[in-house]
Amino acid sequence: MVIQDMTREMSTEVLKGTHLGRIACAQDAQPYIVPFFFAYHDRFIYSFATAGTRVEWMRANPLVCVEVEKIAGRHEWQTVVIFGQYQELPETPEFHEERVFAHDLLARTEMWWEPGYVKTLHRGIERPLQHIFFRILIDQISGHQGIAG
Repeated sequence: MVIQDMTREMSTEVLKGTHLGRIACAQDAQPYIVPFFFAYHDRFIYSFATAGTRVEWMRANPLVCVEVEKIAGRHEWQTVVIFGQYQELPETPEFHEERVFAHDLLARTEMWWEPGYVKTLHRGIERPLQHIFFRILIDQISGHQGIAG
């Protein structure tokens, strides 16, 4: 197997064809990483969540890292890493167009609202379903691929 760097164009092609990744945020010196569904467009990754640890931490520290992978086999894979900034799209008149755009972009993917908008129990208590649209402004993107050789 040979591992190669991917170009920015190759990395964005992986983002266009993938809708599941992992997003990492940090508070103080503690990292936190969770899977999330997303849609890529232009310089942004759009997503949807409900209130919880991830959103609280990203509000406090908007610097995040996203990892996306496409794995065909042990010797054939692509991994993309993004450093970016969390930008919430609040339910206000000034963000109406961005929220509609995010909704419409995400709605192109089947079951786009899961797991963010399903009944969630936290320590036995049902969490309110306050929906939050957000996007990640991509500051840096890089990728590597493994090729059978």
